[in-house]
Amino acid sequence: GRSQGLLHQIQPGEGQTGGCLIQTAIQAVDITEDARTMVAVSNHGTVYVWNPANTDYEGAPLTKFRAHPKVGSFCLHAVLAPDGRHLCTTGSDGSAKLFDTSTWELTHDLRDHSKWVWDAAFCADSSYLVTASSDTTARLWNLRTSEVV
Repeated sequence: GRSQGLLHQIQPGEGQTGGCLIQTAIQAVDITEDARTMVAVSNHGTVYVWNPANTDYEGAPLTKFRAHPKVGSFCLHAVLAPDGRHLCTTGSDGSAKLFDTSTWELTHDLRDHSKWVWDAAFCADSSYLVTASSDTTARLWNLRTSEVV
């Protein structure tokens, strides 16, 4: 992203910027190891999804959806699970939300923080998630049970 709120495609091997993918303030980006899924989230809670390995598209997102739709909520971070099966977004609503990357449906709405959740990280096998909040806590979540460990 740039200060103007533009996200540009970089042409692999050429170092050239391609077309403008979206024009909005971007809060966070992530990409899977195989480069088949790239996500960007706006601070307004919208998630944009691309397949950068697909060279036939014009740069428009494959899909977009609101991850944190509550009025006045912000999306603060996004991270894709190492196994590529989930996206986690964190927000000013005190939640971390997990989405299935095959359908982009919400699978977990993790709420145990009393203030903004700024960051999240998956363990290597994607079975646990740790979240960090401005309520001065970090939580370790078992994603099989959706409970804090």
